[in-house]
Amino acid sequence: MNIFQLQLQTFFFLNTLGLHITTRSYKHKTPSDFGGCGEEISMALALVGGAALGAAFQGLLTAVIKVSKKFAGFHSILKKLEATLERIKPYIQEMERLNDELDRPRKEMEKFIQILQDGEKLIQDCSSCYYHQRIGYANKIKALDASLLRLFQVDVHAQVSRDVKEILAILKSNGCNWNYRGVSDEHENLGSCNAPGPPEFMVGLDVPLKELKRWLCEDGESRIVIKALGGCGKTTLAKELCHDNQVREYFKHILYATVSRSPNLIAIITKLFWDEDERVPKFQNEEDAANQMELKLKKKEESGDVLLVLDDVWRGSESLLAKFKFRTSKSKVVVTSRNDFPEFGSTYDLKSLNDDDAMALFRHSAIPQNGSCYFTPSNDLVKKIVGHCKGLPLALEVVGRSLHGRPVEIWRSRLKKLSEGQSVVDSEADLRKCLQSSIDALNDEDVMLKECFMDLGSFPEDQKIPATALIDMWAELYNLDKDGIDAIANLHELSSRSLLNLAVTRNDASEIDGWYSDAIVMQHDDLRDLAIYQSKQELIKERKRLFVDFSKLPEWWTEEEQPQSSARLVSISTGEMFSSSQGDLQIPETEVRWCNMQIPDPEVLILNFNQTQKKYKLPEFIKQMDKLKVLIVTNYGIAVELTNFSVLGSLSNLKRIRLEKVSIPTLCNTSMGLKNLEKISLVMCYKIGQAFASSTIQITEMLANLREINIDYCNDLVELPEGFCDLVRLNKLSISNCPKLSALPEGIGKLANLEVLRLRACARVSKLPDSIGSLHKLSFLDITGCVRLSEMPNRIGGLRDLREFHMRRCPGLCELPSSVKDLVDLESVICDESTVLLWESFKHFLPNLTLSVREESINWHLL
Repeated sequence: MNIFQLQLQTFFFLNTLGLHITTRSYKHKTPSDFGGCGEEISMALALVGGAALGAAFQGLLTAVIKVSKKFAGFHSILKKLEATLERIKPYIQEMERLNDELDRPRKEMEKFIQILQDGEKLIQDCSSCYYHQRIGYANKIKALDASLLRLFQVDVHAQVSRDVKEILAILKSNGCNWNYRGVSDEHENLGSCNAPGPPEFMVGLDVPLKELKRWLCEDGESRIVIKALGGCGKTTLAKELCHDNQVREYFKHILYATVSRSPNLIAIITKLFWDEDERVPKFQNEEDAANQMELKLKKKEESGDVLLVLDDVWRGSESLLAKFKFRTSKSKVVVTSRNDFPEFGSTYDLKSLNDDDAMALFRHSAIPQNGSCYFTPSNDLVKKIVGHCKGLPLALEVVGRSLHGRPVEIWRSRLKKLSEGQSVVDSEADLRKCLQSSIDALNDEDVMLKECFMDLGSFPEDQKIPATALIDMWAELYNLDKDGIDAIANLHELSSRSLLNLAVTRNDASEIDGWYSDAIVMQHDDLRDLAIYQSKQELIKERKRLFVDFSKLPEWWTEEEQPQSSARLVSISTGEMFSSSQGDLQIPETEVRWCNMQIPDPEVLILNFNQTQKKYKLPEFIKQMDKLKVLIVTNYGIAVELTNFSVLGSLSNLKRIRLEKVSIPTLCNTSMGLKNLEKISLVMCYKIGQAFASSTIQITEMLANLREINIDYCNDLVELPEGFCDLVRLNKLSISNCPKLSALPEGIGKLANLEVLRLRACARVSKLPDSIGSLHKLSFLDITGCVRLSEMPNRIGGLRDLREFHMRRCPGLCELPSSVKDLVDLESVICDESTVLLWESFKHFLPNLTLSVREESINWHLL
């Protein structure tokens, strides 16, 4: 590179900073001419100046010209040196001028000055040399010429390169980082705004693509959020949408940007709306950038409709999305995210792949297309491995790639491990990393949400989790609202982040009366496995949660000395290692030592049964759990009898018990006392009437502090034990879906502190006891679905505190007693067409009353 090219490179670099500076114009510039960074620019330019070169350079050039004319023997050599000097003269002069203007230190160019001064002395010496010395001096002149060229081509070039970097450092440290487009250098490599092409092979997106096109082009949706779990194919779907022929015909301009977890609005706007050859204005702030974007958008709309795709948007980007709420029919926005943004636009939930599509995707990743393979896997082998991927595209791809071209033994070994309980999350780092990012976001934003997510690993895969079980857990573990409002809010938040699915069997159950027995939580198995995987990364004694699955019993369980655990939550799921003998649960000593379990500190114990035993004994080690507050027992197999309730007798901190799908004839057939128990929930349980009726102690002694009873889907409950009427601390009594229950006990009026009474979907109940009028603190009454109920008690007017009354699907009611007019505090009656007319004649007595006619929608699939 010659000196001319070097000079051009130096000042071209300065111009690319957006300053448009030349050495001839710089002298007249002020700091304001450089965007407020004039002082920093001066410092930067000082780095490329020279020293006092004029005298040294001019001395050498004068000597060369003089000696060349006087001594013909050196003419050709000196002429060549003169030409070199003439070539560098303008740049020496420019460097001298910059030095004078910028007060550049002399030391920077001392080497160059010394060469020039030594050169002048050399040329002067030539004029007095002897003939025999000419050859030596000629060689020295050639060396001088070479040294000057080398100095500019190597030394000065290296110095300028160094100075350029110093310029960048100075500008960046002072907030004046520009690139050739006039924006901050952090935005320089933003890439194209064109959507990347989708992968060559895709399955399962035909229907979503068709629905999205309909939403955009036919239904007129202007903002759509494609929401799904990480690895479900949201980005692939968005790319395919951008390249679809019908979409490209509909939209003249299709713009695409990846947002990510730490978005930079100005960078995104710059990438989307300014072409490579356009100079970007210096935005004052994000608001200014958004305003400029709107002007650019209107200009683009002059030539056709605009589709904007924002990919990978995370929670916390609400303010960014607000900038893209365009108020025009010609511009539409599609967002992909793991999160809900209901305030931004309509949500499209992308589902996992069905079985056929999952097989197709896995085969494409796992089986070489060219046919070269150690073997051709059987359809049964492929199907079983695919089944463990749960329809998640990313899982299918990473597992498929790991088996691609491998011998049959590798395939069979992988299936064996998966069948024995190893999850895909355990073995595939790429999948784990993708899913983990959602959990890391929880950790950054809301530690409580992360804790709640981790707790979901306590329940078996592929099972519906009752929201009420989670409410019981979290109320005691995290001191959340005991009525479940905070817990349900957390479930909604986790659902909005695609970390679980929250559904209700009745569409308005929770929003009307705050009763969450109809709310069900479902979670993708890979997310459950991730929670378990994370828990296993800690030492057993340090874990907050201890998950034990007897279908894949951990090694530490069978050790002679089991490690002690301080877990606050313990979940135990039975497996094939359980066997029955004479109807009782027997654990072979060589396989499991129940009594050696060292878990004294749990506050929540969850037992998940999934076997064919007729009886299960509560394990003896429960006795040592002095801190236990919540016991949840759920049977996922056939109905079983649960025994050994005496182990609960010494647990003074036990506050909540939830039993599901078990027979409990001996629940109260002991001398145990649960004096601090506050809530008991019995779901699909059997022989509960017998359990309380055969109690050897008074119910009031055993359950002295009971405040809430929930009985749901207990098919053999014929009558509620009269002893329940003596539980004077009881606040809530909920009985639902008990088809054989015919009546409430006459003494129910003794429940002086009862505030909530639900008698829901109990088809044989034909009347309510007249003593109900004595429940002066009752504020909520629900008789929905009591289809045989023909009359209301005359004393119902005594419910002076009643605020809300639900009475849908009560076709047998033909009239209301006159005392209804005394319900002066009644605010809301939820009814249907058959009962709304009964209230019309009483409305003028009840000025605060609002009648709501709502039809009930039941999701029978969830039930």
